Amino acid sequence: MNLYRQSITLFGLILPTLACVLLVALCFTLKSKMLDSLNNKQSLFESFETNRIKAHEIETKLTLQRPQISHWTALLADESSSAVNSHLRAIADALPQKEFQKTAFERNATKGGLGSAVAQPSSQLRIVFRGTYRTMQRAFLELECRMPQLQLQELRIDPNPNRQTPSSLLNFQVNYTAWEN
Repeated sequence: MNLYRQSITLFGLILPTLACVLLVALCFTLKSKMLDSLNNKQSLFESFETNRIKAHEIETKLTLQRPQISHWTALLADESSSAVNSHLRAIADALPQKEFQKTAFERNATKGGLGSAVAQPSSQLRIVFRGTYRTMQRAFLELECRMPQLQLQELRIDPNPNRQTPSSLLNFQVNYTAWEN
């Protein structure tokens, strides 16, 4: 019996115990990896769901704004200089003639200001007015509401040097970038 005692202890007790310990350690390792994978997949699913909900909200907002896209496309399709002139004529009809006068209008096809830094087509418009401060505020407000594609680049206000006109009149020089399609 002494001859087999070492073999029985080794193959009957130590190796099966070692195999059971390795099996238990392997099960714990697999369980922790599976839990980590589960937690990772749950967090990815939660972020996917929040992104999906946000995308759905954005798409809903865009669907409500789709009718306006045709309006914006039509605004950008018009030649900006002729549209500005026609709007200014309509605005001038609503304002007192003595307080609002367009004295010069120039269209420059070269890009300038912010238009030179982007790929969107644009042109520069330089308009000179003579008028009272309050009337010019109303005119600019009306023009920029009718043509939101205009971006103000420069506004200069100088006193009118002509002594024959009332002193309340000012000279306004406005430079716009007109975004086009």
